[in-house]
Amino acid sequence: MQKLGLTQSLQQKLSPQQIQFIKLLQIPTAELEQRVEEELEDNPTLEEGKEESDETSDEFDDDDSPSDELDVDDYLRDDDFSGYKMQGDGDNGEDRDMPIAMHSTLNEQLINQLGYLKLDDRQYNIGKQLIGSIETDGYIRRELEAIINDLAFSQNIETDLDEVEEILFKIQTFDPPGIAARDLQECLALQLERRADDQNVDVIVAKLIIEQCFEEFTKKHYSKIMKKLDLEDEDYVKDAIELIRKLNPKPGGSSGGLARTQYLIPDFILSNDNGELELSLNSRNAPELRISRSYSEMLKAYDKSDKTDRKLKDTVSFVKQKLDAAKWFIDAIKQRQHTLLNTMRSIVDYQYEYFLEGDESKLRPMILKDIAEIIKMDISTVSRVANSKSVQTDFGIFPLKYFFSEGIATDSGEDVSSREVKNELKILIEGEEKKKPLSDDKLEKLLKAKGYNIARRTVAKYREQLNIPVARLRKEL
Repeated sequence: MQKLGLTQSLQQKLSPQQIQFIKLLQIPTAELEQRVEEELEDNPTLEEGKEESDETSDEFDDDDSPSDELDVDDYLRDDDFSGYKMQGDGDNGEDRDMPIAMHSTLNEQLINQLGYLKLDDRQYNIGKQLIGSIETDGYIRRELEAIINDLAFSQNIETDLDEVEEILFKIQTFDPPGIAARDLQECLALQLERRADDQNVDVIVAKLIIEQCFEEFTKKHYSKIMKKLDLEDEDYVKDAIELIRKLNPKPGGSSGGLARTQYLIPDFILSNDNGELELSLNSRNAPELRISRSYSEMLKAYDKSDKTDRKLKDTVSFVKQKLDAAKWFIDAIKQRQHTLLNTMRSIVDYQYEYFLEGDESKLRPMILKDIAEIIKMDISTVSRVANSKSVQTDFGIFPLKYFFSEGIATDSGEDVSSREVKNELKILIEGEEKKKPLSDDKLEKLLKAKGYNIARRTVAKYREQLNIPVARLRKEL
């Protein structure tokens, strides 16, 4: 027997306009231009240019008005932004398209080289399949048996391991050296093979190390290498290791011309004018958009017409929907500008001493919560701004997340930025004796001697964040 019941629940849902604002907030400047272009193409009632008047505001006074839906006070704090300006306002716009250096991709380069081999159609297709399996760093990590299955199912090509390997070995002779290797050992060996005609002792010993002592090499067990290769002079091993270190472990992301060059577009411009910090928003973040006058006049004409015309009513309904969407989009863009400036201004105020000179030691410990409390917004809002935006200063371009760091207590009772501690850690490791590198325990004691109250596990965490290996792997002859 079925029973009817009444359940009361409370749910929080974002309106479509709020979702649109959140999406616009988190994208960087370069993507914003593309997003605006897409909206202009999709919505005929939206135009580029300054707003001519507020005449269209009367069209949005009903209960479904976008102004009511996109009430900023519900989820944002609307602050005064006096003293802040838009960088580049009034420019002719000729510099809007950032140059992108056009180069062929790695895949295209390899396919081009494949064409120079004397292969029949079957072999050529196998070669293309192999090249398509090369990852961005230049390796083929997919098992060859799986590639054979792909060829059978997708191209109806029956082949075997010997034939596929034969073509793979040909591809491994392509540029850049080391391409299409299946692991690091093979990658390094392929690069050393290019020096086969070089009878230099360093090259010979390096090849022996990679071929016969690769495990010992990765663990830096140099004494075992010398014993295994029956070498008495450690200089031979030292010079060979130095040669191996100069090889490229990621051939796919190496040489210029194999990737597209992208240019970083800062979202903010911060300049120091005789000790006064001036913050401006990149003008690309402030596109001039307006509601189309012709479409708003169409609505006025409809009010004066015979409303019994069904086709006209449907047309006007469509226009009204597009006008609402255009108004919502313009509002979201404006709120994006306000939120970006509000957040960045708070970061500048918080790290004011650092921004004056760019002295990293002046960076204060700062977490997302600190800024969120200042601007009275949610931490997630600050995170969206910090994770995808950058600022141009007099001493370089920095991502906003660069200025966020946890604090470490000192003997004096003050907190210092973890970035400062990392710098000290890096200096200690760079100055260590390479034959006897410092362990994490020793590094902990040295940092404590400098006044930083830090645990060994924190030292290990910071070392890993700096991409510095453990002491055993830093050991050199």
